[in-house]
Amino acid sequence: MPITSGSAHADGVNRLLQSYRAIPTTATVRLAKPTSNLFRARAKSTAPGLDTSGLTGVIGVDTTNRTADVAGMCTYEDLVAATLPHGLSPLVVPQLKTITLGGAVTGLGIESASFRNGLPHESVLEMDILTGSGEVITASPHQHVDLYRGFPNSYGTLGYSVRLRIELEPVKPFVTLRHIRFHGLDELVTVMESIVDSATFQGERVDYLDGVVFSAEESYLCLGTQTASPGPVSDYTGQQIYYRSIQHADGTSHDRLTIHDYLWRWDTDWFWCSRAFGAQNPRIRRVWPRKYRRSSVYWKMIGLDQRYDIADRIERFNGRPTRERVVQDVEVPIDHTAEFLRWFLDEVPIEPVWLCPLRLRESEEACGWPLYPIRPGRTYVNIGFWSSVPAGATEGATNRLIEHTVSELGGHKSLYSESFYPREEFETLYGGEHYRTLKKTYDPDGRFLDLYTKAVRRQ
Repeated sequence: MPITSGSAHADGVNRLLQSYRAIPTTATVRLAKPTSNLFRARAKSTAPGLDTSGLTGVIGVDTTNRTADVAGMCTYEDLVAATLPHGLSPLVVPQLKTITLGGAVTGLGIESASFRNGLPHESVLEMDILTGSGEVITASPHQHVDLYRGFPNSYGTLGYSVRLRIELEPVKPFVTLRHIRFHGLDELVTVMESIVDSATFQGERVDYLDGVVFSAEESYLCLGTQTASPGPVSDYTGQQIYYRSIQHADGTSHDRLTIHDYLWRWDTDWFWCSRAFGAQNPRIRRVWPRKYRRSSVYWKMIGLDQRYDIADRIERFNGRPTRERVVQDVEVPIDHTAEFLRWFLDEVPIEPVWLCPLRLRESEEACGWPLYPIRPGRTYVNIGFWSSVPAGATEGATNRLIEHTVSELGGHKSLYSESFYPREEFETLYGGEHYRTLKKTYDPDGRFLDLYTKAVRRQ
């Protein structure tokens, strides 16, 4: 990955500002970008998007201080390509290659290092943000602290990051894997909590931790440990499918990947969602070009479905009811995780389910992240489920049921997918008066959508 020069980045910021000033003040300001990892449909806009063409690269990697300066629209795929040759990695690398650093910080970013490294916004040392007033300001723990703290989970409604300086950590070239099978959810959660607390299992260090639930009787924890020792590695970018390699009859199975392939192990099949396109059928997979086995390709196919209503037309043609998309990541306190999973498996016909424990790096005494309302010093489990169910009598019936259950259990829902909260409930959960104050300060003329309009009304 070539490094973008400072002057090229400055030119990119200038083009961004010029495009911002060219948009009529009555029009909604949006980014013009080739990829998206949002799963909510949006109203069409006739206004041109902001020019982000010069904000897609890595500006610099400081191997001494273990930091990187990165443009806001740089994808994690490009960022990792720039850091791994130095034996360095971002502290958290979200699972999909086309997630951008700016997107992960202002939205959702989580992975198997989150039980020890928290969330992507916690490793941001400073960031330059284009605010609604048309200024680019620097936010950090020491300047514009309110924006620095309020930016995570604002989804571009307070501004867009144009540069971020982040911490990096050293990594080794390989990851050894242990996949541990459980026959009950309570035992799985108990072992997960023990690993989160000690970063070890049976006396061995654990660097990465996530899991998969196939049913109440079949679930797995996946433990990764970095190593420099060379040896044979598996390849899940070809005919083999990673999530199927996890499954086994009993006990523990072992595997090994390069650090690069470990970081992107979920991207080839978009976790397991590629099966919806036939990409896991052996006959189709043999002729599906390897370079097109990636999440960005599947997302484009989803985009076509949303645009032309293909799936619902097929259901109606075959005399079946239309389906409701249930694409969500929720964070539930670990002491309620088994309870939520049992409820979900009984009520929602979706499997498998992804598990990823996380704990904020901050202490209880820290200032917190007011729009990302999970408590420091407490372990949560991100639970991801991505599919569809038969549509109910009201719009979003299953999604709304999940929202209610998550709130009852003290959890938190990520806003990258469709939400159905009433405004009052939403504002109670996602910043309320604090968010309104930030909005008035950094977007006084309302050039960006507000968070409720963007996340729930899907404008």
